[in-house]
Parts: sequence; structure tokens; C-alpha cells
Amino acid sequence: MWETLRNAWKIADLRKKILYTLFMLLLYRLLCFVPTPGVDRETVAAAVAGISLLDFMNTMTGSNLENFTIMAMGITPYINASIIMQLLCVAIPKLEALQKEGEEGRKKIAQITRYVTVGLGFLQAIALSVGLGASKNTAWYNYITIGLCLSAGTALAMWIGERINENGIGNGISLLIFAGIIARLSAQIVSYVRNIAVGAVSIWAGLVVLILSLAMIVAVTLVDLAERRIPIQYAKRMVGRRMYGGQTTHIPLKLNASGVLPLIFASAIMQFPSTIFSFMPNSGAAKWWDTFYGRSGWYMLIFALMIFGFTFFYTSITFNPIEMSKNIQQNGGMIPGIRQGKPTADYISKISRRITLFGALFLAVLATLPTFFYRLVGLNLPLAASSLLIAVSVAIETARQLQAQMEMRHYKGFLK
Repeated sequence: MWETLRNAWKIADLRKKILYTLFMLLLYRLLCFVPTPGVDRETVAAAVAGISLLDFMNTMTGSNLENFTIMAMGITPYINASIIMQLLCVAIPKLEALQKEGEEGRKKIAQITRYVTVGLGFLQAIALSVGLGASKNTAWYNYITIGLCLSAGTALAMWIGERINENGIGNGISLLIFAGIIARLSAQIVSYVRNIAVGAVSIWAGLVVLILSLAMIVAVTLVDLAERRIPIQYAKRMVGRRMYGGQTTHIPLKLNASGVLPLIFASAIMQFPSTIFSFMPNSGAAKWWDTFYGRSGWYMLIFALMIFGFTFFYTSITFNPIEMSKNIQQNGGMIPGIRQGKPTADYISKISRRITLFGALFLAVLATLPTFFYRLVGLNLPLAASSLLIAVSVAIETARQLQAQMEMRHYKGFLK
């Protein structure tokens, strides 16, 4: 890995991309320290610590929520807006047609998503500030000011992510989430080690947590790299005086093709009640939800089913076996033992459903493992499975993109 990074550093354009990405991530982390005016931070920190359903959002923002900086919501409203737009593109024919218009259509969808992000961020910011008692000044204009500051922070985070997409390495939005998670996890690990040092947590319990955490990292890495390869045989053809084709290649289908998105989508939806209950934090429903969230068996079941459903849903809208079959046929290829056309599409679809099933089961088990472990032995894992999955997947995907850049220049990669 370090050899690849050194080789990348020797190439001027890749060095610029790496430096640009690091600079934008540094800018994002610096903005995370800009305070929101008119906020009582001690009150907010105490409120967030007492509401378990905000823990995942606090992790994704790198503890910015409990500090209530202008990046308190991070990129969460953008994720919610993306979920809404993907669902609307399936439900509304005009948006579906716009999505199929190619690059111009995708640009229009992206622009609409930006507007939805800012509007949703403003409403979510006001809900959080009211629910958490963020300000001692309860005048309406003060909450409007806080809402504008937080929605502006979200817009800045979205802009930074898009700039990384255009000029840097990796997926900008994912890298912002990655930066927040790493900042949060590092603090959690240090706190856990201190608890072991002072005797608050036994050494044996710490050893068990360490082994389980390492096993989760290995499992996430292996599944993220796993793929099913469908062989493709191309027919020979004569072009001029030369014979072309006849070679055998393959189509790689990732075991976890949807990546971390189903987990992020499911977590975002499970977080939605917090926005509603933030207006009535002392109500019976809010207290019940706080008890239900993250600990009960029903929560584990619902969360797992949502991850399962989103995995199949996202795969269905991003993977088109019919189009893949057409491309294979147009290029003179075929799957050995399978006829071209519809039989090929059906075969690819069957393989896709099988590996998607395994990927969905893996995501669901991994996401509910910390809760199950807590209910079994009463210990909290410092590394949440959802956060760990996102961090590892983003790191691997970024490494893949860097490797692809290196392979274009005939350098040896490190993810073989």
C-alpha cells in the first residue's frame, strides 16, 4: 500500500488530487470547530448524551452534534434527501424519465437533491435546536438563526463533497462521513482504553472486545472484496486480414454491490423519529422510543429487515441484467452454456439475486451484532458495526480508485 502511495505521489496529477482531497477534508474538519451562535453547548451535550437515538448521527458527524457546531448535522440531510429522491424517481414517471435522460438528466436530479437537502436541513436544524433546548433564548428568530447556520453548514459540507468528487480521489460524501466516523471512533477507543486502565472495564472483557472488533474488521474487508465472476466467451471475427476475439473474460459481480448505502439509508430512517420526538422530548412516546432504540429485540428485527429491503431495492435500481445481456450480445459475447438474449439476462439476474441475498444477510447480521452482544453479555463495543462497515468500505473503495489510477500508468497495485 505504501509503495503504491509513493508511486502515486511521483505523478503530478495524482499528487494534486491527493493533496486537494486532504485539503478539503482538513477544511471540513476545521469548519467542525466553528460554533453556532446563540447555543448553550453544555445543555446540548447533556441532552445528546441522554438520548441514545442520536448516537449514530453524533458518530457520523464526528461528535459535532453534541458540540452543536455549524456542522452539527454534517451530511445527514443530504443522505435523507438522496433517499427521498431515489424513492420519488421510482414513484413519479416524470422524474424516472428525467433520470434516464443521461448526463443532463442526472445533473437536474442532482440539482433538485441539493434544494431538497437545504430545505430538509433547515427543518431538521430547527427541530433539533428546539428538541435539545439548544438556546436559552426561546424567541422564534433565534431558532431561525440557528436553522440558517446549520443548514448553511450542511450546504458547505455538500459542496466540499462534490468538489472532492470532481477534483480529488474517492467519493466526497463518503469521505466526509469517513472523516467524522474516524474522529469519533478514535475518541471512543481512547476512552475505552482509559476505562480498562482505571479498572472500570476488566482486561478480559477488553480482550474479548478487541478480538471481536478485529474479527469484524476482517469480515467486512473480505466481504467487501469478494465477487462472483461470470465467464464470458467472445466469438472470433475477421477484421481485414486479422482475426480478433476468441478470448475469455469475466463479469465481476460484487458480493456486497450496494456497499454501505442500505445501512446508511436504514439508519437515517430509524433516526427520523428523533426529529419528531425532539419537539416533545418529555412525552411518553419519546421516552418509549429512547428505550426501544438500539437495545430491544424488536429494534434489531426492524433494523435488519430495513437493511435487507434496502439492499435489494438499491441493487434493483442500479443493476440492470437486461442491459448487461444486450451489451454482451452486441459485442459478440456469450456465457458458456447459456443462450444469448433473455436466457442470459435471466441467468445474470438469478446470480445477482443469490449474491444480493448473502450480502443483505451479512449487512443485517453485522449491523445488529453490537446490540446482540450487549444483550448477551452486557458489554458495549467501542466500534459500532455500522460505523466500522462504513469506515472500512470507504477506505477500500478509495484505495480501489487510487489503484485504478495507478494501473492506468502500469504501476503494481496492492489490492490483488
